[in-house]
Amino acid sequence: MLTLTENADTIATTIVAQQSDDPTAGLRIQASSADAPEQPRFAVTVAPAPQPGDDVVEGVGCRVFLEHDASTALSDKVLDADVDAQGGVSFTLLPQSA
Repeated sequence: MLTLTENADTIATTIVAQQSDDPTAGLRIQASSADAPEQPRFAVTVAPAPQPGDDVVEGVGCRVFLEHDASTALSDKVLDADVDAQGGVSFTLLPQSA
């Protein structure tokens, strides 16, 4: 199952809090394109709750909802995040340590 770095959890918590005051809200990741299966792409949005069939990753401060295809593709990954000098957020997928 996807795991989150401390940085990703903190940034995701901030994003969700800025867009929703619903305590059940979380960050939702879904597969966004099947055009290049070797290079999958994902869409990240704030959702009020998981959709039916979503897997839920419980971070320290944030919940992440994974659409089925995204959950499968990211099952062996770690989600990291960073904020640049202009305030832009970038997410990075890293391999999990054995």
